[in-house]
Amino acid sequence: MIGALAHSTAPRTTAHAAFATALAGFDRARPVTVLGHFDADGLAATAILVRALRAAGWRAEPRVTGKGETPWDEPIAGELARADLGGLIVTDLGTRADPVAPGVPTVVIDHHLPTGLAPGATVVSGNGLVPEPTSALLAWWCAGALGDQADLLWLAALGLVGDMAARFPELDEAEARWGKTAIRDAVSLVNAPRRTASADASPALALLLRGDGPKVVTKADSPERDALVAAKAEVRDAVEAARRVPPRVAGDVALIRFDSPCQIHPLIAQQWRGRLKDKIVLAANTGYRPGWVHFAARSARGQNLVDFLRDHRPPGADSRYGNGHAQATGGALRPADWNAFVTGLGLPDQQVPA
Repeated sequence: MIGALAHSTAPRTTAHAAFATALAGFDRARPVTVLGHFDADGLAATAILVRALRAAGWRAEPRVTGKGETPWDEPIAGELARADLGGLIVTDLGTRADPVAPGVPTVVIDHHLPTGLAPGATVVSGNGLVPEPTSALLAWWCAGALGDQADLLWLAALGLVGDMAARFPELDEAEARWGKTAIRDAVSLVNAPRRTASADASPALALLLRGDGPKVVTKADSPERDALVAAKAEVRDAVEAARRVPPRVAGDVALIRFDSPCQIHPLIAQQWRGRLKDKIVLAANTGYRPGWVHFAARSARGQNLVDFLRDHRPPGADSRYGNGHAQATGGALRPADWNAFVTGLGLPDQQVPA
């Protein structure tokens, strides 16, 4: 665990050194898997690490999550157990006490609030830094241990803009070189597939693995770009339908519940956050994944939402509940646990069939 990273005056140097040390414990004779989240930050971090490793002569393969997947569950856990890996890099998927692939040298690169530390793993965490680097920027810092990664800086910029748009010198440099508008337009397209009903981010990853700048996403003709444009249209239509649902209010909480196969609950929560500035906004989606209620929590009040969810945690909630950031969190609950959750919030009429 790079615990000193949060207090370091040179976090880039600290990340660089930690990654170099961790790679020395990998087996170069066997492949390395880079496992990442399927949003813009996770995809960019994955692409940075795979490209840097391959350029340095490593056999590196990407694996990004799909709808409802986590590294600690099937099928990902089984895939990793069956692979003869020389090392594993996990990025933008959280930091937990349980190892993702027991016995495999592992690096975790992440900026979310840690819930534990896996024994033996090297953890490069940006949580607690001000401003907070995203996983893609941390990955770019780490990749510097493999050589000059200046040509991959646009990928780090995608992660910064995609997650929080925090101002770093690296973002200023990337915008000056590749264009502010091009980077932002690329983020919008790269983020779209994971919100669709299929949640297939592979077209976005393919472009990030081969592109020399954001215009490979925004301008260059390709089947992958066509897929991103179609995904963005699908998500736009789903948001338009869900935004017409009125909120149900109980005390400090406003709940918007809808049914969509698209992962639009974070977008709906963010939209209502600006309209209900004195409330904790919960956007709940009963149609995203059968047998689950997925929800996003946002608020303009400055309240720590991770703490709020912890205080209202239903007994059956698992690791899918209450992770993320203090101001951007959420989770997934089985119907019975969801019903306990909303009843505790004073919204029993928002129960779903168990």
